[in-house]
Amino acid sequence: MSSSNDQDAALQIASGRKAFVEPLQLGARLREIRLANQWTLADASERTGLARSTLSKIENDQISPTFTVVQKLINGLNIDLPQLFTPPRQQSNTLGRRDLTRHGQGQPHPTPTYEHELISCELTQKRMIPFKTVVRARRIEDFSEWVRHDGEEFLMVLEGDIQMFTELYEPLAMTKGDSIYFDSSMGHALVSTSPQDAVVLSVCTRESGARL
Repeated sequence: MSSSNDQDAALQIASGRKAFVEPLQLGARLREIRLANQWTLADASERTGLARSTLSKIENDQISPTFTVVQKLINGLNIDLPQLFTPPRQQSNTLGRRDLTRHGQGQPHPTPTYEHELISCELTQKRMIPFKTVVRARRIEDFSEWVRHDGEEFLMVLEGDIQMFTELYEPLAMTKGDSIYFDSSMGHALVSTSPQDAVVLSVCTRESGARL
């Protein structure tokens, strides 16, 4: 149903001129709201003052509620009219994929300046590439060239302190708990500034690949 038709239907209901129309899928939406709040039919009944059998019939599209009933739903469930009219979410074909990486069991990939540990290596066609990195470099001169790759990257400091160098900004000091999201096609490099090697967690978009 088009948005204009939805709006017309909403105005008709709000003015009390007609019962709720089926194409707006109130039943499915009501069930979605109830389950999202972990309410039973009894809970919803107590909140709205409507019988459990009435709520069940609405959810199963066996009856079309009147404007008075819609008002009770809105007031009792503490929602507004547009929320109730929002189409229910389409069910997705969830694959339920997961890939556990135990501590220290990622795939190692050392370089002269970093010691990478690639994480979640068993999954293929991932949308993100996560990896943990021990930053061995102590000077920007340790890098023969900028690190750069397509895509974007999220980085968080897990241990120690670092200085992040980029070709477009001044060097940035970061410490444990600090994070940054940046365009990884921009030249960048990390240097440990704490006595111990710093450790960072990076997550790159799929097209970018790891910082190798």
